[in-house]
Amino acid sequence: MTTNRLEQVARSLVAPGKGILAADESSGTIEKRLKAIQTASTEENRRNYREMLFRTAGAEQFVSGVILYDETIRQNAADGTPLVKVLSSKGIAPGIKVDTGAKQLPGSANEKITEGLDGLRERLSEYRGLGAVFAKWRAVITIGDEIPTDTCLDTNAHALARYAALCVEAGIVPIVEPEVLMDGRHTIERCYEVTERTLHAVFGELFLQRVPLEQILLKPNMVLSGSECPTQANVTQVAEATLHCFRRTVPAAVPGIVFLSGGQSDELATAHLSKMNEQGGGPWELSFSYGRALQAPALKAWGGKPENVAAGQKALHHRAKCNSAARYGKYTAAMERTA
Repeated sequence: MTTNRLEQVARSLVAPGKGILAADESSGTIEKRLKAIQTASTEENRRNYREMLFRTAGAEQFVSGVILYDETIRQNAADGTPLVKVLSSKGIAPGIKVDTGAKQLPGSANEKITEGLDGLRERLSEYRGLGAVFAKWRAVITIGDEIPTDTCLDTNAHALARYAALCVEAGIVPIVEPEVLMDGRHTIERCYEVTERTLHAVFGELFLQRVPLEQILLKPNMVLSGSECPTQANVTQVAEATLHCFRRTVPAAVPGIVFLSGGQSDELATAHLSKMNEQGGGPWELSFSYGRALQAPALKAWGGKPENVAAGQKALHHRAKCNSAARYGKYTAAMERTA
């Protein structure tokens, strides 16, 4: 891939009306989700579930790319077609999660550092050979008493930038994901403060490591009240705070911001995105890269049963369509009643 090609891929992932489906749950996470619908987490069941999602008719109108897990990028569909080909044949770009998870930050019991840089250059080369055109690395930032520390922010920002530089070298678009968790009793003002610090640290490191911002996408949290905060900010307040924070921290060279849902309900994640696009005012595309907030209704409707595949696909199509409307600031609660 040429430099120009990476920018084209990045921009195609945030094409108008489209966003990204995150289907990169680790083995442990997918096991919990399947257990919730009384389905064993076997390789076949994981394949069947993800194939159901990927084969949803019309999803390509709303979904530009799918983030895969290492197991999934190597799997074939029931008819023998590689799952990567199932996606690419619909014009959906295959991506890959490349970090190996967040572990305890040495010297801090309540903070995390994401690992996976060892051998990443070689793994990226392999993933590109398997068909991946973009990748994702997630850093986890916790809000609490006297945290996050500068050490946590700096080490995670450094790792994100190293990952991004290696992706560009490999001809793969990096999605840079610094997630400030919504867990806790903190206010929206505290979330704003930590998100601003986090993004300043990340873009400082990206600059130092010479990562071309035109060739990346940012996957951040929205600026929200903590999940246990007694006073919850409303949709307009979340949109205004998020846009204000990002205008102060995210360079205009970045093609797009693909928000994570981060534990929000399906409908609230869509409403927040829609309100931001309705308000506008940013130089970047405002899109989505949702996992559970896109998948949860489909998982429930499917229930692990072959006869429910069509119902699961209908549920995914509906959520993707709602989020597509949010890309234009046109989502309304009434759309949920037409599902």
